[in-house]
Amino acid sequence: MTNLLLGGLILALVGLITSSVFALMVVAGVLRFVRARRLLREAPSFSPPLSLLKPLHGAEPDLDAVLSTFFEQNYPAYEILFCARSADDEGLAIAREVAARYPRIPVRFLSVDGPAYVNAKVSSLQRMAAAAAHDIFVISDSDVRVTPNYLREVAAGFADPGVGASTCLYRGVATRGFWAQLEAAGMSVEMTSGVMAASLLEEMAYLLGPTMTVRRRCVEEIGGFQILGDYCSDDFLLGRRIAALGYKVVLSGHVIDHIILNLSFLTSVKHQIRWMKSTRFSRPKGHFGTGLTFSVPYGLAAGAAALALGRPEAAVALVLYSILSRMALAAIAAGLVVQDPALVRTVLLYPLRDLMGFFYWAASYTNGTILWRGKLYRLGQHGLMQSAGD
Repeated sequence: MTNLLLGGLILALVGLITSSVFALMVVAGVLRFVRARRLLREAPSFSPPLSLLKPLHGAEPDLDAVLSTFFEQNYPAYEILFCARSADDEGLAIAREVAARYPRIPVRFLSVDGPAYVNAKVSSLQRMAAAAAHDIFVISDSDVRVTPNYLREVAAGFADPGVGASTCLYRGVATRGFWAQLEAAGMSVEMTSGVMAASLLEEMAYLLGPTMTVRRRCVEEIGGFQILGDYCSDDFLLGRRIAALGYKVVLSGHVIDHIILNLSFLTSVKHQIRWMKSTRFSRPKGHFGTGLTFSVPYGLAAGAAALALGRPEAAVALVLYSILSRMALAAIAAGLVVQDPALVRTVLLYPLRDLMGFFYWAASYTNGTILWRGKLYRLGQHGLMQSAGD
């Protein structure tokens, strides 16, 4: 029994060590990002005309206020295109009401009249791209809220003709509901930390779905948005295909608000496990390595083993280290990078989110199916979705 406990303690300590190494990588990535963001903001302004593509799906909470932020941009020339699965979509009706308050901004309202792909967002993107007037597309999800400098900052990187696409980090925003706030903490810290660490190991070759900016010619060269239609990770695949053509994919210094819509425990858990499964099939090696980046589960396991071995002081120290290290990571990632306005809450919640994140990660290996818009799909390579009934 003693040997078994020692073995468990050693494995848990290895997990604490790897999570600490990961945290150090995040710190190095954060410092580099902060320097790069400062240089980008000091660079000469670059403001080409833009086409802002906004897929919609229903009347989401606070959609009116969220969409209004895209009409209030400090930017000289841009248009907004909205598209939904049907012309009578409630989200389109709300968009029309918002647009009426900003008559100076060119707007088009579209619906999908061609083939509907498994990933409905792609159907809308294909329709809007065909109707867009300009050669740089800014794509943002319907649950994204932005500041007036959003377009100016996401366009800045395209002053370099070698840049084919750019993307933004995001902070989770939840105004109510404990489970939504917990999910928001994960968005602000876990996603940011992963991107910061990855930036030290390889050139960026992926995009983050809430905001993607791409050149029209890059979309055309990869075969159009339709090639993404059967994949759940359209953002990852789009960035990957553009990078494969030799174009640069860059990270903007701008940070957006990602509004959390999952207020209950069950909807939040389902959403996060589905996201983990998508990541598992899109980036299998990186996703497997994610299991070594958590801290609290290893700290609790090490503490339990040390306590069983009669070392209560060591047990307390190990558990405290795992918790405090995650709080420090949250303060750095959410404070310096995404500048989370709910920073204290995020720091306090993140150790619990780190623990739950480990179980979400483990759950992603239980099976290869996801529930997408009420239908069950089996995931394949790069996140390809096939009906589970096939």
